[in-house]
Amino acid sequence: MSPKTSLAALEAVGVELHAAPETWTALAADVLEGLSTTPKTLPPKWFYDARGSELFDAICEQPEYYPTRREAALLRTLGPALAGELGATEVIELGSGSSTKSPLLLDPLHQRGTLRRYVPVDVSASAMEAAMPGLAARYPGVEITAHVSDFTAGLAPLRERTVDGPRVVAFLGSTIGNLQPPEVHAFFGAVRELLAPGDVLLLGHDLVKSPSIVEPAYDDAAGVTADFNRNVLRVINRELQADFDEERFTHEATWNPMLERIEIRLRATEPQVVRIASLGLEVTFLEGESILTEISRKFRPEVIERSAVRAGLALRAWYEDADGWYGVSLLERA
Repeated sequence: MSPKTSLAALEAVGVELHAAPETWTALAADVLEGLSTTPKTLPPKWFYDARGSELFDAICEQPEYYPTRREAALLRTLGPALAGELGATEVIELGSGSSTKSPLLLDPLHQRGTLRRYVPVDVSASAMEAAMPGLAARYPGVEITAHVSDFTAGLAPLRERTVDGPRVVAFLGSTIGNLQPPEVHAFFGAVRELLAPGDVLLLGHDLVKSPSIVEPAYDDAAGVTADFNRNVLRVINRELQADFDEERFTHEATWNPMLERIEIRLRATEPQVVRIASLGLEVTFLEGESILTEISRKFRPEVIERSAVRAGLALRAWYEDADGWYGVSLLERA
């Protein structure tokens, strides 16, 4: 879907849209870099076209996939108290996706009468177009400014304030786990520039636990996660005129105990050459060679706090569920 199509649809329901024009270029650059190196990699953000967003929503419904349910339960419990404590007038949600979790944060603020502006940010224009009309109807009188962009490429466009009062920058879904440590540092530093005194970063993070719990969450019995993983190949085929045969790659999710993370790969089942016409590129795969498509780090409180302090943030509050599976924290500018 083009930014112009999305703009027309969203303006009709009173949602302002900002769409970055360089999305295709960013995809091309990531594919060229990631598939020309050894080992091969692709960033997980390219899972999320319309089909990918639907598949991720389906993943969240699988019995093995606990993070979404655990985070939602925490936010339902904490939401009213946080709304009263923070009194936020503006919420910026990074990686908003289909915005299914957004009301857990927005509803308590709206009910208290403080919410005046909501700024969802996501790389998927189709997910944004699907989600925003419902949110516009749910929160009448709230200014909604949607940004179709890759938040990891920079947050400078979000610095502008159009309403007075405290701001919450929400980064939920344990998406922080998809970032390598240097990327977390850069991300925290960029978020710091969005925060004034009284503002907070609301961060969701999956916590370290037994691999017997974590691994099935990323390799469900129904095969939904496997389909989601292969969706990155479909995106590249469509957008860059490639000829990946997804059936010649198997889904793999394994726990790395040293780095305390899940590593998700697509592994070639046979030797093959993939042609990416838009890049004039041929990529050779040996049998068993893999593409690392995603990491999902699991955290301990001291790791989050140490990373935050290095970037000029301070841990204001830490919450986790009763058995320590999932956590939510508040970070503020130090």
